[in-house]
Amino acid sequence: MPVWCCRCSLAGHFRNYSDTETEGEIFNSLVQYFGDNLGRKVKAMPLVEETSLLEDSSVTFPVVIIGNGPSGICLSYMLSGYRPYLSSEAIHPNTVLHSKLEEARHLSIVDQDLEYLSEGLEGRSSNPVAVLFDTLLHPDADFGYDYPSVLHWKLEQHHYIPHLVLGKGPPGGAWHNMEGSMLTISFGSWMELPGLKFKDWVSSKRRNLKGDRVMPEEIARYYKHYVKVMGLQKNFRENTYITSISRLYRDQDDDNNQDRDISTKHLQIEKSNFIKRNWEIRGYQQIADGSHVPFCLFAENVALATGTLDSPAHLEIEGEDFPFVFHSMPEFGAAINKGKLRGKVDPVLIVGSGLTAADAVLCAYNSNIPVIHVFRRRVTDPSLIFKQLPKKLYPEYHKVYHMMCTQSYSVDSNLLSDYTSFPEHHVLSFKSDMKCVLQSVSGLKKIFKLSAAVVLIGSHPNLSFLKDQGCYLGHKSSQPITCKGNPVEIDTYTYECIKEANLFALGPLVGDNFVRFLKGGALGVTRCLATRQKKKQHLFVERGGGDGIA
Repeated sequence: MPVWCCRCSLAGHFRNYSDTETEGEIFNSLVQYFGDNLGRKVKAMPLVEETSLLEDSSVTFPVVIIGNGPSGICLSYMLSGYRPYLSSEAIHPNTVLHSKLEEARHLSIVDQDLEYLSEGLEGRSSNPVAVLFDTLLHPDADFGYDYPSVLHWKLEQHHYIPHLVLGKGPPGGAWHNMEGSMLTISFGSWMELPGLKFKDWVSSKRRNLKGDRVMPEEIARYYKHYVKVMGLQKNFRENTYITSISRLYRDQDDDNNQDRDISTKHLQIEKSNFIKRNWEIRGYQQIADGSHVPFCLFAENVALATGTLDSPAHLEIEGEDFPFVFHSMPEFGAAINKGKLRGKVDPVLIVGSGLTAADAVLCAYNSNIPVIHVFRRRVTDPSLIFKQLPKKLYPEYHKVYHMMCTQSYSVDSNLLSDYTSFPEHHVLSFKSDMKCVLQSVSGLKKIFKLSAAVVLIGSHPNLSFLKDQGCYLGHKSSQPITCKGNPVEIDTYTYECIKEANLFALGPLVGDNFVRFLKGGALGVTRCLATRQKKKQHLFVERGGGDGIA
């Protein structure tokens, strides 16, 4: 099995060791690289063997990634030493960007100035590195072109940075829990990760490829296969649940260099006496018999890649906890599949104006269940997602939007037999007799009898393991973190949290809800960590070896 030799003072130099190397050989190779002075310190270093079970350890990992969805997988891929270079034959359609890429063709994109390359680019992400990486992987995709990537990838093992990826389920994250009857909003090629074309993978799994959009379960299987085929499994631990992530501080006057958890009050009083050290990560791992095995890990850097699908958003109104009120598509789909709504005369209430709400409308409509569709916006609101989707590529969503516009409720008519929309309305309350009270923007109230209700107004990440539920990391520190309204505030080129050093966030947590854009987060984090690693190496050399190690 590979063995990791992990210690924060050695973060600049790690590699995987083969099965044939003994502990003594590992020690000798380290001594040979760093010199005898360091060798005396290495003897006391613990060795972590790869297992599927996490255990308490005094080892400090350079990076721990929380979340094993596409964000976490892509970051693991790049931390494992995979580097993107401009392909020899590639010509990017953006001539200005291409000339910049030619200036440093010999360097990987990770080693280039991302701010310089990103300058002047526009795209459907507010994060410039996300836009840059997307246009390198999918040039001019937003204009309908299917140009090949201008990058090719090389595995450079000397760039490997040891890390762990912790996830609740198998690699792929929330994709394993999504409703399987709906097509993905993105093309299959936009869902792919670097180095493995989705089209090549899926063609080996099924013969008949109908269009470019695919089912969520195919995406989930692709991500799981990706981790295996790219040799990333050793970095992944499944069935892990994080309960706390906290900073350790060290007393500047402490000669023993002991890290400890300092109370907030104590820290405020004597803040100048303490320096921030590593992260302590606590949690448990669920094993086959259902029992929980606690663990405690230490990390120099933590990357948050949890996504935002953990906790469905609620209306926070009276009666929302009645059993006929659902808050997710899987719940609603299960009720339909079990026949609970079959033959019901009363309509289903669907709340929300996003794509998940549209999926629920289609699900009910195709099952011959009448729908009341309530949403706060006007149908002409330019920010509605339907306005951004080409009709030819997304006909089913434009069918829903057409019904939203043309089959709206009026006081002069009753509910339509199949679908009725209520623009600029909100739900006031749910009643125990399965009725709901709606209110229009003008204040007019209406009461309807329901067979079920589905509230699909977004979701929040579960950051309960962080201080203040992670709220302090957002642009609005008094509000919960959300993908659109209050993402984590980051340095847009390194993805490091503005309010917490050595804590990174990527993917939906920073507003990148589409897979094609979250890959930029992996690039930004990898460049930042690789740059710091080089600085540590230079500092080590300048100090002449072992004396510089903390």
